Amino acid sequence: MKKTNQIPADDMRPEYDFASMKGGVRGKYAGRAREGTNIVLIEPEVTDAFPTEQAVNEALKGVLNTTRAVRNTGGLPNKALRPTSRARRKAKSRKRSHAARG
Repeated sequence: MKKTNQIPADDMRPEYDFASMKGGVRGKYAGRAREGTNIVLIEPEVTDAFPTEQAVNEALKGVLNTTRAVRNTGGLPNKALRPTSRARRKAKSRKRSHAARG
């Protein structure tokens, strides 16, 4: 046998009267839900370069490791990447020669 009065799935029953219920507070747990999540919106160019969550996390971990290494050593870790003393002297002499012409 078929039921004749079926309730639509998207409609609430008339016996639910939320206006008469006590203690109902809108957004009661919204703050707790926000604390538990860490959602970051990234730009479309970044999503093209890092298509998966794992790729983004690996890239950020690499940046974090580099930042920690620079902070711990107080500068660049490899002396080959630092300017030599000759380059510093040349830069100073160039500045002086331009200033003298001035």
